[in-house]
Amino acid sequence: MTETGPYAVTLRDLERRFGDFIAVNRISLDVKKGEIFGFLGPNGAGKSTTIRMLCGLLEPSSGTGTVTGFDILTQRESIKRHIGYMSQRFSLYDDLTVEENIDFYSGIYRLPKVKKAERKAWVIAMANLQDHVRTRTGLLPGGWKQRLSLGCALLHEPPVIFLDEPTSGVDPTSRRSFWELIYELSAQGVTVFVTTHYMEEAEYCHRLGLIYRGELVAVGTPDELKHRFMVDQVLLLVCDRPQEALVVAAGVEGVRDAALFGRDIHLMTEDAEHLVPELQRILAEGGFRVDVLERITPSLEDVFVSLIEARDRVVGAQKEFRI
Repeated sequence: MTETGPYAVTLRDLERRFGDFIAVNRISLDVKKGEIFGFLGPNGAGKSTTIRMLCGLLEPSSGTGTVTGFDILTQRESIKRHIGYMSQRFSLYDDLTVEENIDFYSGIYRLPKVKKAERKAWVIAMANLQDHVRTRTGLLPGGWKQRLSLGCALLHEPPVIFLDEPTSGVDPTSRRSFWELIYELSAQGVTVFVTTHYMEEAEYCHRLGLIYRGELVAVGTPDELKHRFMVDQVLLLVCDRPQEALVVAAGVEGVRDAALFGRDIHLMTEDAEHLVPELQRILAEGGFRVDVLERITPSLEDVFVSLIEARDRVVGAQKEFRI
């Protein structure tokens, strides 16, 4: 095992191809020990493919990298023994009881007999399943099953854990409780690498990587992404008949994108100061009552939409140039 310094994960020009399709395109990244690093992107962006390469489950087509000091090309079996992995589908056996699942994973991780009882008690307490150790896992509510799955992935006390959309399909209260556990792990020095498409969940991460069509388009803290990487300015529009107003506003020159956030409308533009009076005039002519029209700090969703649209414009211009 090599010395990793301050980093738990390092990647350089990581790539994965499936035939002519590039699923992951030359990603370079460093993740610090004890950091909660979020991989944010839509379905099909390359999040899970990257995770599988980092976990030693899929061989990279090219590039280099290490996880806990082990080489992702030549030491994949060693990586598997030194990480935890939890997928969105909960890698538990529904027909086994809570206790039987823990015992099974203790065997998989080859825990010493003297350690098994201690770690088993920790998982049961962490998952708050003291009264359900003999309950079939398939009968547990989603939030409890999620905590049990996390506990089983941590039985062997790995320094790095990969969570692939772990809160998919879980209610908001359970999701918040789950993130409290993740913060506890990070405070204890565990590195957490998590993929998600929930924007509010991404705010909990220390740093984020935005991935789109296999490319890492931006990396930074949530605040850095909002203030340093935002291509467009954002206007908040609050008015009556929001769905109709959305259509009208989207057609105004200078509006790059328009989206509903509940009953509010977010508008992307290069120049908010000059767009506001024009929007006010057009909306007034359309008979809309405007309550709020002002520039706001962008949300992570605003940032992501702005960055991927900017990326699409660059790619489109390159294709046009080649033609």
